[in-house]
Amino acid sequence: MKKIPLLIIILSLQIPFALAEDGYRLWLRYDCVDNNAVLSTYRKQIKGFKVEGNSPTLSLVRTELEQGLAGLLGINVPQSNSVSASIVVAGTSKSSEINKLNLDARLKNLGREGFLILTTTVKGKKLIVITAPEEIGVLYGTFHFLKLLQTHQPIENLDIESSPRINLRILNHWDNLDRTVERGYAGFSLWDWHKLPDYIDPRYHDYARANASIGINGTVVTNVNANARVLSSHYLEKVAALADVFRPYGIKIYLTARFSAPIELGGLKTADPIDETVQQWWKDKVKEIYTHIPDFGGFLVKANSEGQPGPQNYNRNHADGANMLADAVAPFNGIVMWRAFVYDDKVPDDRAKQAYSEFKPLDGTFRKNVLVQVKNGAIDFQPREPFHPLFGAMPDTPLMMEFQLTQEYTGFSTHLVYLANQFKECLDADTHAKGAGSTVAKVIDGSLDNHQLSGIAGVTNIGNDRNWTGHPFAQSNWYAFGRLAWDHQLSAQQIADEWIRMTFTNNPGFINPVKEIMDKSWETTISYMTPLGLHHIMGWSHHYGPAPWIKDKHRADWTSVYYHQASKDGVGFNRSATGSNAIAQYAEPVAKLFGSRDQCPEEFLLWFHHAGWNEKLKSGQTLWEELCRHYYGGAETVNSFQQQWATLEGKIDKERFEQVKMLLNIQYKEAIWWRNACVLYFQTFSGLPIPHGLEQPENSLQYYLNLEFPYAPGIRPQW
Repeated sequence: MKKIPLLIIILSLQIPFALAEDGYRLWLRYDCVDNNAVLSTYRKQIKGFKVEGNSPTLSLVRTELEQGLAGLLGINVPQSNSVSASIVVAGTSKSSEINKLNLDARLKNLGREGFLILTTTVKGKKLIVITAPEEIGVLYGTFHFLKLLQTHQPIENLDIESSPRINLRILNHWDNLDRTVERGYAGFSLWDWHKLPDYIDPRYHDYARANASIGINGTVVTNVNANARVLSSHYLEKVAALADVFRPYGIKIYLTARFSAPIELGGLKTADPIDETVQQWWKDKVKEIYTHIPDFGGFLVKANSEGQPGPQNYNRNHADGANMLADAVAPFNGIVMWRAFVYDDKVPDDRAKQAYSEFKPLDGTFRKNVLVQVKNGAIDFQPREPFHPLFGAMPDTPLMMEFQLTQEYTGFSTHLVYLANQFKECLDADTHAKGAGSTVAKVIDGSLDNHQLSGIAGVTNIGNDRNWTGHPFAQSNWYAFGRLAWDHQLSAQQIADEWIRMTFTNNPGFINPVKEIMDKSWETTISYMTPLGLHHIMGWSHHYGPAPWIKDKHRADWTSVYYHQASKDGVGFNRSATGSNAIAQYAEPVAKLFGSRDQCPEEFLLWFHHAGWNEKLKSGQTLWEELCRHYYGGAETVNSFQQQWATLEGKIDKERFEQVKMLLNIQYKEAIWWRNACVLYFQTFSGLPIPHGLEQPENSLQYYLNLEFPYAPGIRPQW
């Protein structure tokens, strides 16, 4: 009986499931290239591969090339023991074959994570070389090379140098030890603490692989609303097991430190950061952590915010608290990421000012291994916020960006919202801290103020749902965060193009309309949720759906009316010089721009100004008319997304097509809900009719006021 090659058997087994997609593979789909001309060219250019070295990381490189090339080329691509023509050679500059190429001059400036991909000729043999100063760079380069094949790029004359612009590229998991996820909309936590350390879910490896493929090099596995128990010996063994999985992928593990842990775990009577017994407790605990996890990254801390304990409980400041922990981890090259998202129990004149007020005076007082982690905006991950005034205001302190990938305020995992445009708007914003061109990106990558330590964090949208993120398109925000963390100069459109090709298809008949949907999606969401600078008008506590009427809670700044300040005269929070004067926290050119009613960009109008209902905007329409047209236009654009998506049936797998179709139906219904509820509510103040030509809401305002959602997903636990 004739033997059938194993690869053919494997491929034949896959054929019945070729169109059965559940999204688990994310953007790492190594299906055979479906363009015959491109496939034929690749097969001629790649006859084999060789990886020099057998370390855990280089073993991953070998496996990735073996699986990636076999899948994408649809044939067995053999490993070669020698260097022959048309093979891929991967290894560090120290490997024997690559060392012969004399690439040291090119590699020396790439840093420990950078890589070089080069088409070259050696003794008449044309080779594709993937190399780097360190092994992790070879892994990053391997993923990049396979991405070229996935996206049908030419590979005959490669010369690619790439290094990350930001040192620390970290995911923040708001995962609790009971596996619930605060603001999580994709199932429960990945981390099965009950079974760790002895059971290693294969998904841990797949998670690490996905992160390595986009250059993410760190993960904080526990919630910023921290539980001290994770620092106990029992849990450190579990954390160590995860760290062992992540290490070959270049990913360090970090933990959130509950400031009161010395009391809760250590039995001390105080957690005062200047108390010597407290300092010693942390030093001993850190030493214990490093015995379990030799490459432990350090701590992320939320302190004196939303009820979390911190140094202010003892009349100390944030630098006192951060420096105590920094001193404990410094001997092990650890870092402390101290969050600037703070507001106390006293309601300020403007919550947007508080972080600046508390941290600006501390500039230059933090230890050198401390980063202050700042949200992109001063309130709380709103659909759109002006950049946080702290960016550019603390030149003597490394500032770290915090973006939110999980869609707490942008429709959870039922709305298609591509957030790369939001990230780019913030990163490209000019702080004018040192003149024109002092962008937020230059602040956080350290180049503006010559900081060697730099970082960026993304609050994850990852859960144990089969497709990781709940919505298939929510995967794009994870991907986009990683790509921008590596290179913030990439455009949102370029990243979307990559992601669509890798995740779905290279068919331009699918790529172009989907890229258009993605590109419009963020602005569309703003239009039907919080147009013209409105903010924080979501549902109470769970933040699901519209609730601009929220008032009379135990904190004014946890209500909607605090932020929109609607009255018969108009709407909007006056942060100009005649109001809270929050504009004074920005550099003068920015303060002047935002503070001027006439010059303020209209997308931030109601963020900085209280405007009259009949005031004319640039369109020539009144504020009321423009507000209505944003709400109605946003909902109708979602309807156009539905129509565009319907035309794509048959261009991708049925499973994901149908899933997105159903989710767009939900999004459209909820966009109408947002539109109707907000227009009817604000109409009670404006007293003006809905503009001619726009349909009347089908329900009364009272109907929307009566809606309740006690089991909305992602609700924050009560402490």
